[in-house]
Amino acid sequence: MPRGDQDDPIDDKPMPLIDHLLELRTRLLWSIGAFAIAFAFCYYFSAAIYGFLAQPLADILAEQGGGERRMIFTALYEAFFTYLKVAFFGAAFFTFPVWATQLWLFVAPGLYRSEKRAVLPFLVASPFLFILGAALAYYFIFPLAWRFFISFETVPGSGGIPIQLEAKVDEYLSLVMHMILAFGIAFQLPVLLTLLCRVGIINVDQLKKGRRYAIVGMFVAAAILTPPDIISQIGLAVPLILLYEISILTASWMARKQDTADAAADDDKKD
Repeated sequence: MPRGDQDDPIDDKPMPLIDHLLELRTRLLWSIGAFAIAFAFCYYFSAAIYGFLAQPLADILAEQGGGERRMIFTALYEAFFTYLKVAFFGAAFFTFPVWATQLWLFVAPGLYRSEKRAVLPFLVASPFLFILGAALAYYFIFPLAWRFFISFETVPGSGGIPIQLEAKVDEYLSLVMHMILAFGIAFQLPVLLTLLCRVGIINVDQLKKGRRYAIVGMFVAAAILTPPDIISQIGLAVPLILLYEISILTASWMARKQDTADAAADDDKKD
């Protein structure tokens, strides 16, 4: 279907460059303002947020009778900067819909109607997939991985010098944030592959032929993105393989839908 016809209009109107810059400034100010408010809110509750992130570890230690266990910091400023990181992480997480919406409002007027219909589902699916990946890491991977790592402790009376975990707050937060971001970003795979198929950079046949190479690449990526334990690596690689297959199904469905639309458009031209 040719662009710019009556069936596929563009809703934008000519604007001088200065007006576009003013519009961009407005969108940035809304995004920055929302982030600042969320940052202040998250910093106020930073101890509670950190407690939530540390809960999987606390539960495992409690199961093992670690009622007196603790987390430590070894620099005077470490706890303060850790709470700042928690606030930044929380603000970025909670304001993602805001700045994504502002970006869409800035870009959307310059898109054709068909382009809006093509892009909008990906914008809606992206945050849900990120939350799904983060939830998988928190509720499934963390308990398994932390239990595996703590299993290397040695208790007093077992011979030799006891080895016991005393986790640092900053190091634990860095590990948790790394894992959550790794799983959340990795779960964007269906969005990326389907979008690439939608714009014609790749096609469904290429996805199917490259399946074996993709599987190897996913295990390599999982080994790089996760800690050096087999639980985290398999826990990320297996969902990625499933998401790859979902991407093939989604791309196939969109290709069939596009072929049907093109055939209908050709019939209309002939008439």
